[in-house]
Amino acid sequence: MDKALGMAREQGLDLVEVAPEANPVVCKIVNYGKYRYQQGKREKKQQKAARLKEVKFTIQTGEHDFQTKLGRIREFLEDGHKVRVSVFFKGRQIIHVGKGEEILARVAAATADLAKVDQDTVNKGRTLQMLLVPLPRKGGKGEGKDAQGDSQAG
Repeated sequence: MDKALGMAREQGLDLVEVAPEANPVVCKIVNYGKYRYQQGKREKKQQKAARLKEVKFTIQTGEHDFQTKLGRIREFLEDGHKVRVSVFFKGRQIIHVGKGEEILARVAAATADLAKVDQDTVNKGRTLQMLLVPLPRKGGKGEGKDAQGDSQAG
């Protein structure tokens, strides 16, 4: 430990304990300020990725608007965000809960390749809600695009 501390001082850097519980203790010689900065950036990126987005529908949402909102939902899921899909009922529309459930089922079916339903349809007053969570990806962002390009070529 003293030898490592001497080496760090020689280089003008800091000695940081990586695994203090290990036997022997694991340390790293780094610029501590830079290390903290990079660690903060990493944490910020993880927090950003876990954001919850919400997309709202009504039972009167037209087909074009439905497709537009569905496109936004797919974008959010591709970016790694969780998406809450809500169907709002205005006035006497509340008697048509079945139509709201159909909308949520269509959204779940259309996003089955990107997400799984984390929270099934829940009735909260005048809204029906469902939570979609992106499926874990095995590769990078480009993997899904390459697979689509290959299927179009052949």
